[in-house]
Amino acid sequence: MTTQFRLGGDLTIDRLGFGAMRLPQSSPGGSARDPESGRAVLRRAVELGVNHIDTADFYRSQDGSVRANTLIREALSPYPDDLVIATKVGPVFGPGGPRPGSAADLRPQVEANLASLGLDRLDLVYLRIGAMEPPHGESLAERFEALAALREEGLIRHLGISNVDAGHLAEARTIAPVTAVQNNFHIANRDETAVLEACTQAGIAFVPFFPLGGGRADINDPGLIKVAERHDATAPQIALAWLLALSPVALAIPGTGSVAHLEENLAARSIILTEQDLADLA
Repeated sequence: MTTQFRLGGDLTIDRLGFGAMRLPQSSPGGSARDPESGRAVLRRAVELGVNHIDTADFYRSQDGSVRANTLIREALSPYPDDLVIATKVGPVFGPGGPRPGSAADLRPQVEANLASLGLDRLDLVYLRIGAMEPPHGESLAERFEALAALREEGLIRHLGISNVDAGHLAEARTIAPVTAVQNNFHIANRDETAVLEACTQAGIAFVPFFPLGGGRADINDPGLIKVAERHDATAPQIALAWLLALSPVALAIPGTGSVAHLEENLAARSIILTEQDLADLA
């Protein structure tokens, strides 16, 4: 199994990266985490070879005092030459919670990410539509065209889309190159297999968010436990190894606010699943 992926044809990244959502707070609406703990996690991730960090300007504690992008800038800037930072835009947050943003909302969101990360150009920006699942039948054309225009201006290097179905992917690809897709997908939720297959055929990165269920789903089942015991590994480690074994375009971005948990997740890199393992996990 290859451990690296060529993102957009020009950025080589490790297939096991890091998601920054858990850095500001342990759960949505939870109390703010200690910022120094977040900075320590980020520094350790890079020490261990992580060169793909997934974030968003809206990843912040409930009170706004701790923000993922700020922690990334403080911990890692000036950034290593090989570090790829992916972010996402689309949702607009207000007193009533998030709502889908319009095309006009995207430039301010891109500029906010540039400012908070301290960058002149963003490596990868996802247009996120919907909430947790794809809004089937909804066009993303106007919004993706606006994001593509920002790419033409030089503010973005590569474009991605999130919470999409195969129809959205096809629609977006008529507008501009799509480098990555980010959907809710893990060993206990395989609903987006058709999108994964489309990405595999096109050489587009498929980057599941909540690769370990995000606390919203129980990923443990007898097959997973059996394989974990066979490898003297944890169930989450096997779930990550399974994602990476699915397709050469599959990436994983598990997140955590703990250095110990980070190290446990990244140890999944060394797990090579056998045909028997994959059959037990099918």
